[in-house]
Amino acid sequence: MRRSSAPRSPLKPSTLGRDATLRDSQSWDTLSTAVEPTAELRTRAAELHPSPRIEWLDDSLPALSYVSTRGITFDIVMLTAVWMHLDEQQRQSAMPKVAALVRPGGVMMLSLRHGPVPAGRRMFEVTSDETTSLAKLNGMNCVHHLEDRDTRLRRPGVWWDRLVFIKQMDCGCAA
Repeated sequence: MRRSSAPRSPLKPSTLGRDATLRDSQSWDTLSTAVEPTAELRTRAAELHPSPRIEWLDDSLPALSYVSTRGITFDIVMLTAVWMHLDEQQRQSAMPKVAALVRPGGVMMLSLRHGPVPAGRRMFEVTSDETTSLAKLNGMNCVHHLEDRDTRLRRPGVWWDRLVFIKQMDCGCAA
């Protein structure tokens, strides 16, 4: 998604996962909320990217027990290299919770990793079609889909789907 196509006012972004800081958090006018369930990763990320504009929270998918109770919606929700760590049942449970965090007209960006699973890691194959269908059931329309090689780390056989969704203004859905 090009920077020019993103909403243009003070934004309230949220990122689920430790990769919250891959974007330039200093460019946002408001507080960013980053969710990471692993204490060591959350601490390391906060040390690598010290900013009073990033609020680091201990929570996890599929439940999002803490974040869901705060009654906050976000302009942008990013799930970076997270979704494929959930099995199919967990993804079905998580999507309504994630969609509920996106304000009407807001954006959800999600990346799906494909390819060999590293030793000791828990990952499941998930397709862009499945993800798009789940999102649609929860009032989210896919507006951008990019298939991308693993150019940053150049891992053999690894590629990514990068999806961008917009939340319907009045979806009438459970989310």
